[in-house]
Amino acid sequence: MGRFDGATVLITGAAGGLGRGAAKGFAAEGARLVLSDLDETALMSFAGTLDAETATLAGNIADEALSEALVALAVERFGRLDVAVNNAGIVQSFVRLPQVPSDEARRVLEVDLLGVFYAMKHQIPRMEQQFKATARGGAIVNIASAAGLSGAPKLSVYAAAKHGVVGLTRSAAVEYASKGLRINAICPAHTRTAMVDSFVRVSRAPEAEALAELTRGVPMKRAAEVDEITTAILFAADPANSFMTGHALAVDGGIGAI
Repeated sequence: MGRFDGATVLITGAAGGLGRGAAKGFAAEGARLVLSDLDETALMSFAGTLDAETATLAGNIADEALSEALVALAVERFGRLDVAVNNAGIVQSFVRLPQVPSDEARRVLEVDLLGVFYAMKHQIPRMEQQFKATARGGAIVNIASAAGLSGAPKLSVYAAAKHGVVGLTRSAAVEYASKGLRINAICPAHTRTAMVDSFVRVSRAPEAEALAELTRGVPMKRAAEVDEITTAILFAADPANSFMTGHALAVDGGIGAI
């Protein structure tokens, strides 16, 4: 039996990068999956590759109605919601604060911060209700960033959003610690995903030079691999870690130790 055998796991931003890795990891551990992504074609194509029961719903996480619908879908298809991985996010242009267009800043905050707020707003009541009925609550894993734990030059708005995700995580964890919910955040450093590839593109520098710039402050001198972050996500969600809540787990190649 897998660690999540029969559990219902909701993952946003599931068609690429960390969400894709998480979906594969939970599927391998026996979970049933509710998957969402902005790209409906990519979402459906990916879901079809998984050896797991799946339900899918495409949409923009900045639209609160999507979060409400995803929880309803989990309950309708599988009867409950055990784990939520709030992963969907976007990145800003790699520029100093005054050069960030205001509409871009607003969009980053709407997706990266408010998107997590909307998700938790609808996930928490369902998990609390389950705890009252069955003494089995749930686990929420929010994907923040190493940029959510310290300053991040040329990523000011993104860092602000991810600091906000850490704040939401810690605050909600305290509010619901005695109500059957564990709420934690994963704070990865740069990971080899499409999002990091977009950093490289907007930098307008050769790939090797841009990656060197991104990882210059990482003691391990490299970007993380998706599988390394997947391991941390499953660790945080694992019911065996029943006394772990309110934690912002840095998976950052040593950045936080400097």
